[in-house]
Amino acid sequence: MTDEDFMREALAQARLAAAAGEVPVGAVVVRGGQVIARGHNRPVGAHDPTAHAEIAALRAAAESLGNYRLDGCELFVTLEPCAMCSGAILHARLARVIYGAPDSKTGAAGSVMNLFAEQRLNHQTGAQGGVLADECGALLADFFRQRRQEARASAQPLREDALRTPEGRFVGLPGYRWEPHFVHDLPSLAGLRMHYLDEGPRDAPLTWLCLHGNPAWSYLYRTMIPVFLQAGDRVVAPDLVGFGKSDKPKRDAAHSFGWHRQVLLELVERLDLQDVILVVQDWGGLLGLTLPMEAPERYRGLLVMNTTLATGDAPLSPGFLAWREMCAKNPAFDVARLFARGNPHMSPEECAAYNAPFPDAGHRAALRAFPPMVPDQPDADGAAVSRQARDFLSSQWSGRTLMAIGAQDPVLGEPVMRALRALIRGCPEPRVLPQAGHFVQEHGEALAREAVGYFRP
Repeated sequence: MTDEDFMREALAQARLAAAAGEVPVGAVVVRGGQVIARGHNRPVGAHDPTAHAEIAALRAAAESLGNYRLDGCELFVTLEPCAMCSGAILHARLARVIYGAPDSKTGAAGSVMNLFAEQRLNHQTGAQGGVLADECGALLADFFRQRRQEARASAQPLREDALRTPEGRFVGLPGYRWEPHFVHDLPSLAGLRMHYLDEGPRDAPLTWLCLHGNPAWSYLYRTMIPVFLQAGDRVVAPDLVGFGKSDKPKRDAAHSFGWHRQVLLELVERLDLQDVILVVQDWGGLLGLTLPMEAPERYRGLLVMNTTLATGDAPLSPGFLAWREMCAKNPAFDVARLFARGNPHMSPEECAAYNAPFPDAGHRAALRAFPPMVPDQPDADGAAVSRQARDFLSSQWSGRTLMAIGAQDPVLGEPVMRALRALIRGCPEPRVLPQAGHFVQEHGEALAREAVGYFRP
């Protein structure tokens, strides 16, 4: 094995440290071309200032060999050793230490001082740096960037009338590893914190604005986002207030159609989104399809999945009325079970991820508020603006539209979607996905690939 191979073993240890919330540094001790000991940072978890990766690996190696002298051994570590670890390495009489990234603050192999070049010491250990330095450094940079983001997020005070889902609920969710972004100073938020994903170059040819519905959150787009990013585009996927990682008002009455719409309008303007492909489903469409008329120059296309426009002058579908009645009778329904029932291809872990934002009834106000919030009368909140959007989409919309229908959806299925298609100017024949239900995005990877080609400039 090469030095790079052994450094990759040390990187695996560093990732274990990161998973435990420790600074990601890992180390391995090698003798005769074989790894005989491993270690990773544990000072926080062990309440031990000496529990550095190097010390852990040295202790394990000494125990393995039955000798604190490690003659003929080499140590591979992802970060330049500090003075403490360098002293231990020299005392153990290692033949060589190989490190990845330099440490400009505490490095004792040349960055701050060089104990390994001190000729007055009675043992000389060779030191070499820069092996997989970029990979080792990137792991550290990602860790500290995440820490800074968490610090900024925690610095945003939580309003007394709201709750914030503990960050630990979102750790390790399958397929969802993007960096969080937060905004709290939009005028309509009034100090509430809103979460959104923002990936890809800011000057990308297209920006995919992905809006979820109830009871989902931005996790819904995890299979589509990589496709959009692979095409070189930007993706913005907010969590509506009350959902996902966004703050959750305690009162059901805090939610209204007009307020959520205004938040989205302000977010689009704050991020100055251009060349937007608006991706909508469920409430993402109820709200989102009213946005383009406010700034048509920002929008290039619509990717429309099972949704509707609730204009208040047409009856809501029987499927939706049944859903509304179920929510009223069972306000604590299991979100994970809902997804599992309509998406048998999903793993239990993926289904459980949809429960993550809602640890108890106090966090579920939006889930209770949204079903009765759909406009069902001409004077209902949101009905008039939805009628204006209907008029705009039928007579003034000039962008391209791609419509996909989950045929198994009992709430907003094919009849509702074909009626919506008739309202959107220039909307071609929709794609019908026979196996998909209400949450089309759970079958969305192939659709995303088709959409990338369909909407290319």
